[in-house]
Formats: sequence, structure tokens, C-alpha cells
Amino acid sequence: MVNKLSPWERILIARHPKRPTFTDFLNELFDNFLELHGDRLFGDDPAIIAGFGSFENESVVIIGQEKGKSIQEKMKRNFGMPHPEGYRKALRVMKLAEKFSLPVISFIDTAGAYPGIGAEERGQAWAIANNLKEMSLLETPIIVVVLSEGGSGGALGIGVGDYIMILENAYYSVISPEGCASILFRDSSKAPEAAEALKITSEDLLKLGLVDEIIPEPNGGAHEDFLGTVENLRKALSRVLKKYKNKETRVLLEERWIKLRSYGRFVEEEEK
Repeated sequence: MVNKLSPWERILIARHPKRPTFTDFLNELFDNFLELHGDRLFGDDPAIIAGFGSFENESVVIIGQEKGKSIQEKMKRNFGMPHPEGYRKALRVMKLAEKFSLPVISFIDTAGAYPGIGAEERGQAWAIANNLKEMSLLETPIIVVVLSEGGSGGALGIGVGDYIMILENAYYSVISPEGCASILFRDSSKAPEAAEALKITSEDLLKLGLVDEIIPEPNGGAHEDFLGTVENLRKALSRVLKKYKNKETRVLLEERWIKLRSYGRFVEEEEK
């Protein structure tokens, strides 16, 4: 059974080569998608896809990280690791969503933001930090879905939202298990131990209050029954969008602020 899998086994499913990527969900869930390109500063980043579309006859803005499938597409998409222009493009499209009062649906699937020298020279850290600030203040609903990997700031750069969903076998973490094991244990082969300690599975994240809902997957993962997984996600998106669609902006921002401030609490044991 899926719920008997270890955290490391969950991560292996999240990274399965046949696991659906963002474009698979985009094609099944949305109609009339119109992609927008470029950040108006440097160029276009194929690792992030952003644009307008419709969900159940309602106009929405859709943003997602795409890893690609074939070797050629993976290279084109930079294996889903965005550059700063990708985050700036995402923010540009989110600002359009705010202007036209459209909800934003953001899909996360990245091992992390691209750590190359060029990306750093073009302001990778600033682009992510600016997105965190702007998304926290965006005057329109933001729904976030973690599809497979949610790696560090690379995920957070499009991950601030009013409601966070995660697929059952996806994970969300400040660092990969391999990176954590290399730092703490000086041995990347201890990644399964790190995965256990990091508490990065969907169930752990729900208990910690870092996500709001788990989207069920079939035994073996989403690639075993993609359309069933899509239907589960469709029902959840429909329900949540109806809840947030007509919420007053002042209330929306206040609740988002409370939600963000609740992250990272220190819990002290009561004195005996």
C-alpha cells in the first residue's frame, strides 16, 4: 500500500521518470491556454510556463514549473530549475492576474532554482525574495499545487499562496535529502535517513500545517492512473476556487498574512 511507503520511497516515486509533469496536468485541466513569454528585462525561461486559461469556464492565470520528458526537452527546460527571469516572468503574469481580478493557480515541480553563476549574476536570490514579498501582498487568490518535487527557494519563488495542495507522493523541503545528508552526515548515501528526519512527506507537511490538503494518488504513484489523479485534483481545485473566488480582498490578505506568520513556530515543552 502507498501509505506504508517510507519517506525515501515516496521521493523515488516523486522522481519516477514516467511521473506526469506540469504540462500533462495543464492539458487535462485547463482550456484555451495562452502562454506568455519573457520577463521584459532579460529573456524567456522555458523552465516556467505562465499564461491565461480557463478552468470549468472560469478565467484563471496558470503558472507551473516544467521539467520535460525527453533528454532534449529536459535540456530545453533546464530540468525544471528556473533562472531569475523565470521568476520575474511568473511575477509579471501574476500582476496581470491582479489587474484583471483573476485567481492564480501555481504548480510546483522543481529540485530547486538553478544555482549557476549566470543565474546568480542576474539576481537569482533577489528574484525569489521579491516574489515572496509580492505574492504575500497580491490582491487576488493564489492556489498552490505541489506536483512532485518542491525544492527549497526554487519552489517558494512561486509557492506563496492562500491554499496549498500537495499530491500524495510529492515532497516539499528546504533541501534535498542528498544535500542534507552531505552536510549533516558527510555522506550522501545516507539520504534515506535524511528524508526521514526532514519530515518532507505530504502527511508530515499536513501535520505541521505547511500544506492544507493532500490529493490522493493510486497505489504506485500518479503515473499508474494519471486520469484518476487529474480527477482528484480537478475536484479539489473546483471546491477551493469557489471558496476563494468572492472573498473580500481585505479578508484574503489578512488571512494570508496570518497563515504565513504561523509557519516556523517554536514549541517548547511544558515544565514538569
